[in-house]
Amino acid sequence: MREVSFAALQLALSDDAAANVARVTALTRAAAARGAQVVLPPELFEGHYFCREQRPEHFARAQPLEGHPTIAHFAALAAELGVVVPVSFFEAAGPAHYNSVAVIDADGRVLGVYRKSHIPDGPGYQEKFYFRPGDTGFRAFDTRFGRLGVGICWDQWFPEAARAMTLLGAEVLLYPTAIGSEPEEPDNDTADPWQRAMIGHAVCNAVPVVAANRTGVEGGQRFYGRSFLANARGDTVAELGTDDEGIAMATFDLDALRTERAHWGFFRDRRPDLYSILCTADGRRPTEEGR
Repeated sequence: MREVSFAALQLALSDDAAANVARVTALTRAAAARGAQVVLPPELFEGHYFCREQRPEHFARAQPLEGHPTIAHFAALAAELGVVVPVSFFEAAGPAHYNSVAVIDADGRVLGVYRKSHIPDGPGYQEKFYFRPGDTGFRAFDTRFGRLGVGICWDQWFPEAARAMTLLGAEVLLYPTAIGSEPEEPDNDTADPWQRAMIGHAVCNAVPVVAANRTGVEGGQRFYGRSFLANARGDTVAELGTDDEGIAMATFDLDALRTERAHWGFFRDRRPDLYSILCTADGRRPTEEGR
């Protein structure tokens, strides 16, 4: 038996980085006091979700991984509390910019960075103005409390990302998120489909899923909250409401889940020899000329 407790943090965020870091720190401490061993804050929690619009001055928010004060702060906190903390940040890498997560192990070491692979572009979510598509590929990180896969927000809608992380050995999938209302479609509430997509990843890969979202209203855009944890059956085992601030927690037996994945046979019965079409942009194979 290898039981690990996971926590998703949810809060409304100001545009004051120091205040946000302090509040996430307090929630991380509270989660650790309740027994959490892996604590997941939301996406880009240092400030407002600035990607609502295209404004060049927002590039000043980006900082490199090395010497990043927020990452250094959470590295020290992770070591103090003995918890794993994936930290979402706006990364400057030379002239390039990425939406990234630094995975901090329970001893305070930065195990590596995942850069968001799928970058959305639409009203209220104009991330392509700011971020290059990630170049790290999908990753799974060996932490003190298991091998963890981390995707970022829009990545969570793509089953290929979840399957790739699980093929890399991820035992739990983590998704820091910033999702809310659609500015041009105020009646289009996508909170339920958002949850269902990730629950599908849990079921089809026989792994738990942890999603941490922000809440509150920023510039007229309401964020959904609804942070949750689902088990490998797709049952929602912990969830926060739309306006809640706090911690959602659940414990999973990772050894039992390894047996569960083998039992279901999803990975035994896969046919990668038939999946080459997934490596095309439009479903056409190279030999299908003239179509």
